[in-house]
Amino acid sequence: MAAAAGGGGDGSGGSGQSGPSTVSRRVKYASLGVLVLQNASLVLSIRYVRTLPGARFLPTTAVVMAEAMKGCACLLLLLLQHRGSVRQTAVTLHEAVVGQFGDTLRLAVPSLIYTLQNNLQYVAISNLPAATFQVTYQLKILTTALFSVLLLGTALSRLQWLSLGLLFAGVALVQAEQARGPAGGGGGSPSPPPGPPQSYGVGLAAVAASCLSSGFAGVYFERLLKTTGGSIWVRNVQLGAVGTAVGLAAMLAAEGSAVAGLGFFHGYNAAVWAVVVNQAAGGLLVAVVVRYADNILKGFATALSILASTLASVHLFGFRPRAPFLAGTAMVLAAVYLYGRPRGPAGTGRQQDGGGGGKSPSKDKGS
Repeated sequence: MAAAAGGGGDGSGGSGQSGPSTVSRRVKYASLGVLVLQNASLVLSIRYVRTLPGARFLPTTAVVMAEAMKGCACLLLLLLQHRGSVRQTAVTLHEAVVGQFGDTLRLAVPSLIYTLQNNLQYVAISNLPAATFQVTYQLKILTTALFSVLLLGTALSRLQWLSLGLLFAGVALVQAEQARGPAGGGGGSPSPPPGPPQSYGVGLAAVAASCLSSGFAGVYFERLLKTTGGSIWVRNVQLGAVGTAVGLAAMLAAEGSAVAGLGFFHGYNAAVWAVVVNQAAGGLLVAVVVRYADNILKGFATALSILASTLASVHLFGFRPRAPFLAGTAMVLAAVYLYGRPRGPAGTGRQQDGGGGGKSPSKDKGS
């Protein structure tokens, strides 16, 4: 993948006039923008299908299907990358999986955590309003920053630390408002939605665990990409294959009897399939963003989906945000702005890779 040769640091910190560097920046910001839309639509669609009355699909089966779709899509992209040559694609996969078996085993770590994270997201969104989940889930930015400093040696500016603190305060304000309970329906729906019972405590615990797992897995995967190199599509074929296997094991352990009794595709309809496809597409977008940007920038871009989710929740679910919620959301969006400001001539364009990530730009050896 030729575009990936600009690799880990994105190359935008230099003159900014070269063709590949300009293309990398355009791909980076385009993928971040699409990721915002994808995250907002995914949360809203999961909330919709999980609160509908009637037969409900089993979340573990949706996670397995999303991983399988992501792996197949990356395999197809790898085939196209090799101009349709099945032989070259097979050789590349053999070298990556068997020839670098240690890397394959290391990919099992983020794969296992991503599978856990995806299942936790279904639990959280099933029990929390979509907008509340979106705000709280942005704590993954803080966990990602901490893991980036610890694992990648990333150097954050004072302004970036300030934005992280502002983000945490905004999320805390929203949670404090939610802890008071709905006063006249201000924090959620005017009346309980029809469908299965919901537990705010369960949802909050699930989103907290998901933030921790997301931060570690994202940085771990970024470190693998930037230190070992290789095509992001090869890496995601490996990740998808391991993720499918791990997802199947988790499905059998958690809902094996239900799947055996009801069937793998119980409760599936067009809306559920749209959620599965959306989740698989999100995994591919994350891979592109990790290659061309970094996990913290990805997380802050995702935070912008809060605004879209809140506006849509008002119309779709009768969500009525109160003043503390709006203030907390404004603080999160302010954190997005502060983080995006340049650090100065020396740091402009390379806000994250001043540490470990930018030392050895990854080459696309699988091409």
